[in-house]
Formats: sequence, structure tokens, C-alpha cells
Amino acid sequence: MRWICLAAILAVSNAAQAAEIRVISPGVISNSGLTEVAAAFEKKSGVKVTIVVDGMGTIMTDIRTKAPAPDVVMLPMDLMGTMVLSGAVSDFTPLGRAEIGLFKKPDAPRPDITTVPALIAVLKGTSSVLYSDPVSGSMQAGMSDRLLKRPDFAGIKGVPVKGDAEPALKRGEGDANALGLGLIHVAHNPTNTETGSPWLVGELPAELGMHMDMATGINMRAADKTNAAAFIKFAISPEMRDVWKTKGIARY
Repeated sequence: MRWICLAAILAVSNAAQAAEIRVISPGVISNSGLTEVAAAFEKKSGVKVTIVVDGMGTIMTDIRTKAPAPDVVMLPMDLMGTMVLSGAVSDFTPLGRAEIGLFKKPDAPRPDITTVPALIAVLKGTSSVLYSDPVSGSMQAGMSDRLLKRPDFAGIKGVPVKGDAEPALKRGEGDANALGLGLIHVAHNPTNTETGSPWLVGELPAELGMHMDMATGINMRAADKTNAAAFIKFAISPEMRDVWKTKGIARY
């Protein structure tokens, strides 16, 4: 009997160690704290977290067809709402807001962009404005492209780049006066006070709506809904709030 009990305990222990969940996410979240949250969850629970990064359109399909099926899904709220209403995802949970901001070269001065007219004046007065190439299909690339094509932004020299604008500036793209529109992956605030990053100017004026509200949920095809729910609960817990914040996500 003793050996049977020991075998049962070992079996349960091995099963716990073997537990794994798959989290599918667009880059906006995977680069904004998800990796750190997943590592903390693994350490605390012993459950392995595999992060799968893909474009939002692909994720919409993968939720229904990918094998093995993702357990946890992360998407912008409107797309997540579509998935929930279609019955593909459950447990809709608001996650946080990712902001598109303005970046500069480290030695350039920090301009005032607290109003739309001030932002337009700054962008029109610079040599070029780098932003993610909309050909990539990313949501933030499309948002930046549409912003620069507004009539009141006419005359601004937008330059599409591969990837995000901040890394492009760091690679040396653009001259000393070049600016960039891209996702903010550091702690920041709406008043655009100093953040400690010499590259970041700050958030764009709120009335432009240059942000993405993100949500998470459980795939109805998930193999491990219990640990998927535990991961979401952990991700939105108070102890993870600062982790998201340091990577640019403002938790609700």
C-alpha cells in the first residue's frame, strides 16, 4: 500500500511538472511585459508557459484551427470581442492600454507635443518621421500611417521602416533630427515628464486616439482551461501591475 501511495504521489508530481499552457499574442503585448509575466508565473506555479507571437489576423484564425490549440489569447479589445461573440473565446478580461508615442535621437531636445497643433508643428519641422511600414499589416503601423495622411498633417515627411521606430532610430536610421512614431515599451505618463529614456519624447495627445486597448481570454479549444484561467488571474494581479507598467502597459 505504501508503494502504491508513493507511486500516486509521484504521478501527480510529474503531471504538475509537465503542465504547460500556450499563450498566443501579437507583438504589442509580447514585447510589453508578457515575457516577464510568463516567467514569474512559471516560477510561482511550476506550469510552463509557451508564448506564440503572430500577427493579429493570423491569431484570429489560429484560435480556431492551430494545433496544438492556444490556451490563452491576447488581442485588442474589439477583435477579442468578435472572438467572444462568435463563441471562440471565453472569459473576456480587459488587460491594459499600449500607447503609440514619439521618439527622438538621444542628443536631440525634447519638444512639446502636449497638444495636437504643437505635435503637428514639431513633425513638420523635422527632417523625417520614421514609423512601422504598413505593408507589415501591424495595427500600430496602420494607425501611424493613417495619422500622417490626415489633411492637417500634410507636409510631414513620413518614412516607413522595418519593425518599430525606436529600434530603427537606435540602428542609426534617420539623421540627428529624425523622429519616430512607435509603441512605448517603457514606463511613461500622459504629462510626458522625464521617464529616464533619452529616446522617448512621450505620449501623443489623447484626442488622437493613438493607443491600443488590449484584452485576454481563454480559447474554447484550450487543452488546459484551469491553468489558463490561473495565468490570466496572475497576469492581472496587483503584484504584476508594476511589471506591465515598466514595459509601457497601463493596466486598467
